[in-house]
This record gives sequence, structure tokens and C-alpha cells, in this order.
Amino acid sequence: MVIAGVWLFSIRHRFEHAKWMPDASCSFAAACLGGASYLRLPRFLQWFTGNIGFHHVHHVDSRISNCRLEECHNADAAFQSASTLTLRTAPQALRYVLWDSDLECLVPLRLAAAG
Repeated sequence: MVIAGVWLFSIRHRFEHAKWMPDASCSFAAACLGGASYLRLPRFLQWFTGNIGFHHVHHVDSRISNCRLEECHNADAAFQSASTLTLRTAPQALRYVLWDSDLECLVPLRLAAAG
């Protein structure tokens, strides 16, 4: 069970279009929303995981309680523009393990080894 929790947290920050930017190169909101994804889960898993799918909202303001994360996500178009993962696409996030500073994106290990 712990491994599933670590995986759920990890993929929220490691996905194809994740942005990891130096402090001076972006705004706070861009860093928050570019560095965390929205994980769309079935309602039961959403409840069971304490709304972990809305972690991108938590990045913007950690004071928002778990029970209000979905409400905030639905109320603001900026939150809805975050990269979206599903249970079907989330396993693909595991392959993005290294930051390529030339491409400014996460890449699979095999691409880094080839370069």
C-alpha cells in the first residue's frame, strides 16, 4: 500500500510535459501548475486517496483543505489547464526520470543514454 502511495505522489511531479524552472525564469503560478499534474481518478479512488489527484491545487495554496481541492479546481480555468493524467496514462509517467536542460523537459533514461 505504501508503494502505491509513493507512486501516486511521484507521478504527480514526473510526467511528459512537467516544467522544472529556475526561480527567476517563471511566475509562482506557472511553476505550481507546470510542476504538478492533475490526476483524474474515479470517484471512489478520489475519496480513498484524499483527493491526491488535485495536488496541483495544493501547490498553489497548501492551506486549501483536501475536501475543498476539487471545488477550487472546478472554479478556476487555470487549474483545469494543468496536465492531466488518468489511471490509463499515469504508468507512462514512470519512464520520465531525468531532466534534460537542453530540451527543458523530463526524458526517459534511454533518451539520455543515447544523447
